[in-house]
Amino acid sequence: MRAKGRAAAFAVAAAFACWCGGAQAYRPFDGTDAAVAEPGQVEIEFAPAEYLREGRVRTLFAPSTVLNYGVAPGWEGVVEGQVAHSLSGGPGGASLVGNSAFVKGVLREGALQQKTDPSIATEFGVLLPGIRADHGTGASLAGILSQQWSWATIHLNAVASLTRQQHADLFVGGIAEGPHDWPVRPVAEVFYDRDFTATATRSALIGGRNGR
Repeated sequence: MRAKGRAAAFAVAAAFACWCGGAQAYRPFDGTDAAVAEPGQVEIEFAPAEYLREGRVRTLFAPSTVLNYGVAPGWEGVVEGQVAHSLSGGPGGASLVGNSAFVKGVLREGALQQKTDPSIATEFGVLLPGIRADHGTGASLAGILSQQWSWATIHLNAVASLTRQQHADLFVGGIAEGPHDWPVRPVAEVFYDRDFTATATRSALIGGRNGR
């Protein structure tokens, strides 16, 4: 569903520019939450720099961007992508990777919609080809559960995908954040990703989120 094959990663999400305060999303983290933009409203989610080391291969993603648009009550359209810069020598130049287009909908309103019990959502869509990378087209279907307390919020994701290489893939992950009323909240993500014709990936990411 997101940028796959991360053996070890450290993400610094220093700024999220957002035109709507109603939804809470965690892209460019690999997982997301069970909330969407209000109809007619646009959100821009932005991570200025992310660093990835996979064996001897080092890559800088700068920037990673997601556009969310509320298309109907409880539903939004999502377009995302990353600009990747190789730090390992060899042919230089940037590539556009992680391109995807999704539809996300809230199936059960809950804590993220100022109601009781967990919020539940789904997200499904197409993994698009990139530029100078990410050849091919895939698809994914996700289930998302979010719960919020005064002291913390968690988001759990389970995603079944057909990768751009036409492989079956399973992703499970969780995001935890600090108190909701903090101006800038610490955010941490862990996930397990299994490509059934290749390798399994375990990863941990940390960052910060503007609380407004």
